[in-house]
Amino acid sequence: FDPLLIESKTAATVVLMLSSPEEEVLAKACDALYKFASKGDENKMTLLALGAVERLYKLISHEDPIVRRNAIMVFGIMASNHDVRKLLRELDVTNSLISQLAPEEDVVIHEFATLCLAHMAVEYTTKVQIFEQGGLEPLIRLLGSPDPDVTKNSVECIYLLVQDFQSRAEVCALHVIPPLLELLKSEYPVIQSLTLKTLEVISKDRETRIILRENKGLDCLLKILETKEFSDLHVEALAVLGNCLADVHTLQLIQQTGGLKKLLSFVGVSTVPDIQRNAAKAITKAAYNSENRKILNEEEVEKCLINLLGIDNDGVKVAASQAISAMCENLASKRAFGLQGIPQLVQLLSSDNEEVKEAAVTALASLTTASYSNASAVAEAQGIELLVNTLNAQKDGAIANAATVLTNLAMQEPFRVNIQSHGIMTTLAELLRSTNSQVQSKAAFAVATFGCDADARTKLRTAGGLEPLIELLHSKNEEVRRNACWAVMVCAGDELTAVELCRLGALDILEEINLSTGRKNNYSETALEKLLDNNLSRKYSQMGYLSSSNIITDGFYDCGRIKPGVKFLSLKELSMQELTDRRAIILINAKPREENQKQLGDYLTATSFLCSESLHLQQVYLMSMYIVFYVRKGKGKKEEEKMKEVTQILSKSQDGINPENSHWLPPPDFILLDYINDASKTILPLTTTWEQVVALAQFVADKMGGPIERDKLHDFSWELHISEIEFELKCNVVPIGKVKKGTFYHRALLFKVIADRISIGCSLVRGEYNRAWNEVKLVGDSPQGTAGLLLPPQEYIVDLMFEPGFLIKQGSAEADRYKYI
Repeated sequence: FDPLLIESKTAATVVLMLSSPEEEVLAKACDALYKFASKGDENKMTLLALGAVERLYKLISHEDPIVRRNAIMVFGIMASNHDVRKLLRELDVTNSLISQLAPEEDVVIHEFATLCLAHMAVEYTTKVQIFEQGGLEPLIRLLGSPDPDVTKNSVECIYLLVQDFQSRAEVCALHVIPPLLELLKSEYPVIQSLTLKTLEVISKDRETRIILRENKGLDCLLKILETKEFSDLHVEALAVLGNCLADVHTLQLIQQTGGLKKLLSFVGVSTVPDIQRNAAKAITKAAYNSENRKILNEEEVEKCLINLLGIDNDGVKVAASQAISAMCENLASKRAFGLQGIPQLVQLLSSDNEEVKEAAVTALASLTTASYSNASAVAEAQGIELLVNTLNAQKDGAIANAATVLTNLAMQEPFRVNIQSHGIMTTLAELLRSTNSQVQSKAAFAVATFGCDADARTKLRTAGGLEPLIELLHSKNEEVRRNACWAVMVCAGDELTAVELCRLGALDILEEINLSTGRKNNYSETALEKLLDNNLSRKYSQMGYLSSSNIITDGFYDCGRIKPGVKFLSLKELSMQELTDRRAIILINAKPREENQKQLGDYLTATSFLCSESLHLQQVYLMSMYIVFYVRKGKGKKEEEKMKEVTQILSKSQDGINPENSHWLPPPDFILLDYINDASKTILPLTTTWEQVVALAQFVADKMGGPIERDKLHDFSWELHISEIEFELKCNVVPIGKVKKGTFYHRALLFKVIADRISIGCSLVRGEYNRAWNEVKLVGDSPQGTAGLLLPPQEYIVDLMFEPGFLIKQGSAEADRYKYI
């Protein structure tokens, strides 16, 4: 057949020629398609639509080397298109391309096969395919190719592959470092740049850094930095060097050779922001190691970083601030920054760039932690107002670190007062509502710090900060929960705040936390105890113990032991309950008579209002019975005169009744007040505490039915007596002064109440089966012949039942007999 010359002007016709059995036709068709595809992305899409990719795929393994070469050339060009790459992945073309990287293949095949692989290695799935199909080894071998295009494509493909950690580990085992270092000597900047980028990625692994050091890679990097002609490579070289500086041995080696000093000097004179930023990042990486921080401090890196803070580039300021934060772990560096760097960092707090603001305040947080001098420097630089303003920043990191700096400053009272004058507690109340756990934690920690002042606690309370603080007790974040418990513990320092915390449910939450071994912490237990110290009625009910420092005040009531999970009712709630056969609630309320007259008027006002609201007749009768009780016993006045006095008080109190402003008040106990006055006159003047304890025990026993023989304890009908009082008052709440026949727990409570009023230290302990006792610590007499010898105090149980005034040594069998049935 005679040769036929055909001239085609359409791509579709040429694509059809790819199915020709003639090698020359195939070669020319591929060559024509290569030229067509090289003209633009639109042409590549045209060929894709015509089905050229599938036909070309069959030709890349063709027996004829020219056909194979030209087909791979088309693939290399077309693979830059995303849709083409997608189809190539579906065809699993990588294995065929890798097979074309054999040493015996034509250099043009190497060039375009590596180009195609470089284009495809952008996608993660292709990275995995190339790695699993053994593509790294031939690519590394081709780094030594004499053809610069092959070298460039190979190093670019390797750079993309090592983004994955598996390939990073593999290239190290395949000895990629020596050929890469050779490429740094290339005359082509693009090859040098890609090589440095590859070294930056793989040098993140410690093993690679060691190999790099052993192959004198540091010298190559420093040489690039010293060569002005390579200025366009300085940024990448610094990035690699920054990774290497993370190793102590590397930094020591550079220091010994004078390279570190040259590096810092180079950074100091450079005016390129990217170089300055990368240098600061390199210092940051190195500063994570304590030995490195020491070396950097010896080379006075602080001066370099402080200078970088003044560069008019936000990226450099951020990097320099981060490096300062890292270097602050070294005390010498922290002192150096405190002397010079703090004013500049404070100025950065007014930056409009949120990242700059965050980095600067983070550095200040590191500088002021455990450093009073640096905290003072921040205050002297007029930083307090800027820091308070930073609490309203957009970035949570800036807010959290600003709270940390202010907390560090608050360790010194003058600064704490200054900060509080800027309304810090109101701001913290808002921060407690943040959804960011770091902000929540730092805000709670700040509340714990500033809350040591009563005025600050008041402001937090009025700003509504207690509710979100209590909500943080539910946090699943351990640090947030711990700091919230700490803040609650501090805020419970005053009674008003403690009462409000209890009202908001803090006690119940803390009890729940302390029941969990995984959630409780030291602060949760202390916070619960602190809250209970301001709510002794609940503490005694739940814990069954009041220490000598727990002073019983008016309004205390003993409602017995309550089981976990049962709601603790207020005295008002208990007094409004129907009369029951359950244990009586014993009330302590011995206010002075002047206060009681006013209280009685208020009480009767409330009574009048309650009557008008048609409350239960029983409650009204109860209140009238209280009135009779209040005036029943008075010295120097007849019953009729005292009743007349009450009537006058009642008539005055009813004038101008405002039911909306009326409050429920517990009834006063004049009899208890008389007990306390009598004890103050007769027992307080006694010379020794021992005598006072004995006298008080006898006094209490006398008021509560006198001594009882142990064998006749069951005949002592105190239950009937208490029931009669309840029936008389039509209420379960019984003032302790009304009790004339009291058992263990009545007497122990009365002893504790009077002892607290006349400054006798004693504790109150609840036992089982209506038992309770008082514990006192007393110093005995010195042994004969050792006058003046101070013996340690010993603990005694006070007998109030059988031999009133007898002190039983704690731990003895007799003490156990008294405490237990």
